[in-house]
Amino acid sequence: MQFFGYAGGRLHCEDVPLDQVAREVGTPVYVYSEAAMRQQVDAFHEAFSSVPHLICYAVKANSNLSVVRRFAQWGLGFEIVSGGELFRILRAGGEGSKVVFDGPGKTMEEIRYALKSDILFFNVESAAEADLIADIARELKTRARVSVRTNPDVDPLTHPYISTGMKEHKFGIALPEAREIYLKLRARPEIEIVGVTCHLGSQITQLEPYREALRSLRAFVLDLRQEGIDLKYLDFGGGLGISYNGETPPSIPGYAEHVVGAMRDLGLTLILEPGRSIVGNAGVLLTRVTFIKKQGTKRFVIVDAGMNDLIRPALYGAHHQVWSANEKTTTEVADIVGPICESTDFIVKDRELPTFERGDLAAVMSVGAYGFSLSSNYNSRPRVAEVLVSGGKYEVIRRRETYEDLIRHEL
Repeated sequence: MQFFGYAGGRLHCEDVPLDQVAREVGTPVYVYSEAAMRQQVDAFHEAFSSVPHLICYAVKANSNLSVVRRFAQWGLGFEIVSGGELFRILRAGGEGSKVVFDGPGKTMEEIRYALKSDILFFNVESAAEADLIADIARELKTRARVSVRTNPDVDPLTHPYISTGMKEHKFGIALPEAREIYLKLRARPEIEIVGVTCHLGSQITQLEPYREALRSLRAFVLDLRQEGIDLKYLDFGGGLGISYNGETPPSIPGYAEHVVGAMRDLGLTLILEPGRSIVGNAGVLLTRVTFIKKQGTKRFVIVDAGMNDLIRPALYGAHHQVWSANEKTTTEVADIVGPICESTDFIVKDRELPTFERGDLAAVMSVGAYGFSLSSNYNSRPRVAEVLVSGGKYEVIRRRETYEDLIRHEL
């Protein structure tokens, strides 16, 4: 995490000390580095500069309006999975013409909203969805641009809960069935077939699944051309992993070399849907130690952030490094746990950590993706604030919720 480090014994995000943010904004609080995000965006553009491409940021990773607004200003497109995400993009100044719509359960209302917003294309995930999109396009007297999300049955070698490209998953369509859908859709005047799509999963740290999927996709594109179906786009999804615990995922240039090498001569515009690889290492969760509890041989560091604020450890058994906001020289084996009334409410278990004491600040690292966006009000806890750092300044980009916010929509 290049833009987080110690200076004078204090942990900084860029040039801002994190203990200052905690003092002025309170805890828990998510803190993001704008420079870290911009570096990753620039790295994707540079790596794929030799081919026509559109980087469509996966909004689900971190959907804060200020974050999305900056990505729109930097020329990114967006990958969405709901009408709410489309609303966020448009409110943040993004263009509907740079949006691709994924997900196996699009509603009639969402499809109408997307068509009226003139999105780039839908990624179709079933024959029934294709028919529904065509029917709604006819009703609106327009044409729907579509790509079929194919399922190449490739094991992405990642956690099973975030794997999406195998035959037992709800996502995508097996290649033989996808071929039949393409042949059927070309006869529908309400549909414009524009691409082919594949998304293997998330937090992929090896190149081989990508290589295998590219071989299948290449053959599939050539087969469609033999049938007279000429495409404009290849949407290769996202999923490139980051390092949480010493993993060595492919570099963006290394990943690009394989993708571009396999597809360059097809003459298609490449669509990519990175999320975690742009924002994951751009964020930390600051949390304050409320109590130290010893029970037998166990040492519990109880903090004010709970699984409602960061559910990844409980949901996936995800590993996050934890640093002290003020540099320490001693360590001790402990669990870091939160205040939620669940035994799964933990951040780390049985790990050697800085020797935290009551009142200390802990920084949970690599939470820019699927941190706040997966948070909830479980146990009637207000959701936390979000802060964006740029150089030596920071701004609150989401205020901390109040108790009144908890019941605002209830009768």
